[in-house]
Amino acid sequence: MAETVEKFVQLNQPDGVPPLELTGERTLPDLPEENYWYRRHLVVYDWIARRVDGKSVVDMACGEGYGTAVLAQTATRVIGVDANPEAFEHASAKYTSDRVEIVRDLIETYRPQDEVDAVTFLQTIEHVQDPAGVLRHFASLLSTGGKVYVSTPNLLTLAPEGAEKSENPWHVKEYKPAEFRELCQEVFTDVTIYGVFHARKLRVHELALGVGWDRVHKALRISKLFYDRFTPAISEHDFVLRRGESDGSLAKALDFVAVCSGPRS
Repeated sequence: MAETVEKFVQLNQPDGVPPLELTGERTLPDLPEENYWYRRHLVVYDWIARRVDGKSVVDMACGEGYGTAVLAQTATRVIGVDANPEAFEHASAKYTSDRVEIVRDLIETYRPQDEVDAVTFLQTIEHVQDPAGVLRHFASLLSTGGKVYVSTPNLLTLAPEGAEKSENPWHVKEYKPAEFRELCQEVFTDVTIYGVFHARKLRVHELALGVGWDRVHKALRISKLFYDRFTPAISEHDFVLRRGESDGSLAKALDFVAVCSGPRS
C-alpha cells in the first residue's frame, strides 16, 4: 500500500483567493505548521521595509505575495514578480492594490518600465543555476544609488555537518558565509552581510535543545502537544538580524542577508 503523504493547504483565505498548498518550494502564511519558516522570512521583509520608505521596489520571486505586501507598507510602489501560475493567481487576487502590482514573468528577464530604487530577492538565489547572472540582471534595473537585497539560508546551519547541501530538492547551491560574500562581491562593489539569528523564546528553545530537551519531550511523550502550541506562537520578534563583521561571526547564522550596491561595470 502506498504511503499517505499529509498535505498542508492555507487556511482562512479571503473570498476569491485560491489557497496554496505547501510543497517545500516556498513558505506560506496562514499555515500553523509552517509558522516558524514564515516568521523567519517575514522578519527580513520587515527589516527591508524600514529601509525602502518612499522608494520603488521590485520583489523578485515573490511567491505567495505576503512579502510584497509588507514592502508596500512603506514603499511608494512594489512590483511582485513570480513565474509560477498558482502563486501568481493567488498573489494577484490577495495583494494587488494601488501600491502593489503582481506580474507573472521570469526573474532572469523581467524588466520594469522605469528604473527602481531597490530589488529584493529573498530565499531564492539557492534555487538558481546562474546566480551571478541573475544578480547582474537585478543590478541593471537599479536607479543611481539603488540597492539589491538578497537572502539565503546558511549551509552550515541548514545541512548536516560536512554535507555539501541539505536534502531540499529545490536547492541548487547552498552557501557558506565566504561563498555568499564572494558571489555578491563578484557583481557589486559595496556589500554588507547580516545574519539572522534566534531571539527571545527561540533562543531559549535553542539553548534547551543544547542541554537535552529533545530527549526529555520524547521521553515524556509530549512532543506533539508541545510543538502544536509552540510553533504557532512564534513571531518575527523571535528572530534578530545582526551585521556580520566577519565570516566567522556569520557561521552560526540561520540565514544571510546581503545589502548590495555599486554594480561593477
